[in-house]
Amino acid sequence: MQIGAVLPHNEIGTDPGAIKAYLQGVEDLGMTHLLIYDHVMGADPDRPGGFEGPYDHNVAFHEPFTFFAFAAAVTERIELVTTVMILPQRQTVLAAKQAAEVALLSNNRLRLGVGTGWNKIEYTALNEEFTNRGKRQEEQVELMRKLWSEHSFTYNGKYHTIEAASILPRPTQPVPIWFGGSAPALLDRCARLGDGWMPLGGANDKSRAQLEGITAKRREVGLSMDGFGVQAQAQWGGGSPERWHAHASTWKDIGATHMAVATHNAGSTDVDGHLARIAEYRDAVRDLAG
Repeated sequence: MQIGAVLPHNEIGTDPGAIKAYLQGVEDLGMTHLLIYDHVMGADPDRPGGFEGPYDHNVAFHEPFTFFAFAAAVTERIELVTTVMILPQRQTVLAAKQAAEVALLSNNRLRLGVGTGWNKIEYTALNEEFTNRGKRQEEQVELMRKLWSEHSFTYNGKYHTIEAASILPRPTQPVPIWFGGSAPALLDRCARLGDGWMPLGGANDKSRAQLEGITAKRREVGLSMDGFGVQAQAQWGGGSPERWHAHASTWKDIGATHMAVATHNAGSTDVDGHLARIAEYRDAVRDLAG
């Protein structure tokens, strides 16, 4: 199981020097991958009618493609992972172009985790349809893979039309696409189209059953589980070496191939503090890595 970290999006700040120190520190600690969350906007909870959600306009999120372009320039080895990019609220061709650029500039270190999101306010602001986001996501993935691999093509889908065109430059290797979520339709889409799964649930029987369902679906459509990954996450806050190890061990038994520790929302700290938390977690699960 590969061990990584989650960018402390709301705590890392905006100082380029501090962010560079964090990125290089994570790589120096031997983390194999870095996860970044994605939200374009936050709603004001005092808006007419109110608003309730896991975050609002006071919570900061760095833009994934831009942030990872910076990260690619200051690191050499760490895999850069969106977990997850809310793909249907983005223009497909533009997202494919941006992903291709990050993949090229990072020497193919981008792993694109995609989801459908839940915040209708974001979709409205970005002028994208909320109600058909799952169906559009499937077509988006199909189209992006064509854009990354074909020099010129025509595409007539339900939501996209391209006439004898493509993008350039294109990535030199396929960009892995992992699906995040737990809805039945998403799990089916993940099994048929995904290179991996990013579960929302915990290390429990429900997640085990969901992965078994993905496995069964892939066998049904003639796909192997070889190379198919599962990205789990852990929280540093509220944990201990014993709890972290037990949690990671359970996930590994379920089938997780990757585990990333989130160090934010655990009390105020600085870059060195976040790196120290990552190191503590790494040491606790070292025997599970490999």
